[in-house]
Amino acid sequence: MMKRILLALVWTAVALSATAGDIYVSAQRGTDRGSGTSQAPFATLQRALKEAREWRRLNDGRIEGGIRILMEGGVYPLVKPVFIRPEDSGTPQSPTVICAVKGQEPIVSGGVGVGGWKPASADSRIPVAARGKLWVSEAPMMGNQVVPVAQMYVNGRKAERAKQFAGDRMERMVDFDKESETITIPTPAFPLDAAPQLQMLVHQRWAIALLRVREMRHRANGTTQVWFHQPESELEFAHPWPQPVIYGERGSSAFYLVNALELLDEPGEWYQDLPSGRIYYYPREGENMQQAQVVVPCLSLLVQLAGSRERPVSYLRFEHISFAHAAWTRPLFEGHVTLQGGFRLIDAYKLPQAGVFHKSQLENQAWIARPEAAIDAAFAHDITFENCVFKHVGATALDLRYAVRHARVWGCLFDDIGGTALMAGYFGEQGFETHIPYQPQVGTDLCAHLHIAGNTIHNTSNEDWGCAAVSAGYVSHTDILNNKVSHTNYSGICVGWGWTALKCGMQCNRIEGNTVSDYARRLYDAGGIYTLSNQPGSVIQRNTISAPHPAPYATNHRAFCIYFDEATDGFTVSENVMVKGSYGYNCPGPNLIVKDNIQ
Repeated sequence: MMKRILLALVWTAVALSATAGDIYVSAQRGTDRGSGTSQAPFATLQRALKEAREWRRLNDGRIEGGIRILMEGGVYPLVKPVFIRPEDSGTPQSPTVICAVKGQEPIVSGGVGVGGWKPASADSRIPVAARGKLWVSEAPMMGNQVVPVAQMYVNGRKAERAKQFAGDRMERMVDFDKESETITIPTPAFPLDAAPQLQMLVHQRWAIALLRVREMRHRANGTTQVWFHQPESELEFAHPWPQPVIYGERGSSAFYLVNALELLDEPGEWYQDLPSGRIYYYPREGENMQQAQVVVPCLSLLVQLAGSRERPVSYLRFEHISFAHAAWTRPLFEGHVTLQGGFRLIDAYKLPQAGVFHKSQLENQAWIARPEAAIDAAFAHDITFENCVFKHVGATALDLRYAVRHARVWGCLFDDIGGTALMAGYFGEQGFETHIPYQPQVGTDLCAHLHIAGNTIHNTSNEDWGCAAVSAGYVSHTDILNNKVSHTNYSGICVGWGWTALKCGMQCNRIEGNTVSDYARRLYDAGGIYTLSNQPGSVIQRNTISAPHPAPYATNHRAFCIYFDEATDGFTVSENVMVKGSYGYNCPGPNLIVKDNIQ
């Protein structure tokens, strides 16, 4: 480890001391027909990368000390993701550095502005309390399509889709019927039968489901039976973990209805009408819609580092760059039913008889897909994100997805993230049944030697409550150090996957010196630090973890400062600052060593 750190410092020193070839980019004064000099900068990052690629292809003398792509302050709107390929790689002596001009803030954005706001005309669907107060605008177009809106920001502040109750209030469901694939709820206070885009958000222990409503039937006893569209209906009622609870130890699972004009009755709420695409908004106090800056995200992926096993992306750094306005729209079209950690189900069911080849007691099967990410990296090594900002992201912000090694994420700010701030490692996705212990045939396919340190991570999982702030799956030799994690709806830092006691590559992971607070705000079966499976040689030490938030609609009391979930083993746990009674255990292994901690 020390050798790698020294090498990284040498790499940085070489890049700073040698004469680098500089390419300039300016959002205000640049043109992609320019030369890329400070006097004639390019307009886009894509054009600058192409120029750097040509320098390397031709072995231009300007690459000798490395290449710096210097971005001036301003917003760089994307119409397609930035694609970084092996040809963009640097070398230890000549890295590629994408950085801000000193003292400036370049923002790489997947959003588009919405203007032309006008007072909304009278409409019988608008709640009485909001009549005469709503504003409306036509949705922007991308290509020849109306942009589907799932997130919206007004003057830099996130607006909320119109929902049934004010604040954090929810309501308890009456029944959950697997046979009819229906949920029975108290009848809403106003008719929603004709609301075409109506959805139900379901609170189910450590995860949520977003279900598109197909039909509602009202009963004389003051309840309403609700049916849902496919594919989410079958997934929701077939998968056993997690499902809603009826009359649990803290009551039945909760829900609320969302995404209907009939629900738009609070300042700060919005609704998009389809197929017209019109966006309705109820301004907050002090917001002038004729002057407001309204942004809706259009792209879910902003930057993709896409190498291959044979030719990885390498020796690339981002410094002082902001990434913003990445969309999360998929649930609008297919719903969203998750297993854990934001991983949506593709297929899942309970086995009629327990037992599979690797685990005799396993009683369910699940195939999952990975959440969307604003920044995605695969088959890459020696990449760095330093002092960058990730904000206003609908799903995952930064994903070191597969075969990423010797990567650093240092000193970054993650704020207002709909899912996970930072995800790393494989999680048993797509065709790989997720409970099968994963051991890649090629050892370097396992994410390893990741250094995640000194980051501030705040306000995550505000779209998909079941996401952790930091989530690492099958990783080894990964350090998660001295990060400040706060205000998240599920767990703070999660390491491990697979629910297995077998040794399968996860090892020597270090969770040290982190501060975790204000977690488990909505969901339980959570931990400030949460672990799964056997990870020999790993440590959890000198972390400061507050008590879990008293999530008002959790159906159990299972939230802990440190939660050793199924088959956790191989960790030495010591010197953590926590409240008393702060450990949770679920079938830990024999080599989990928990020493006395500071109470």
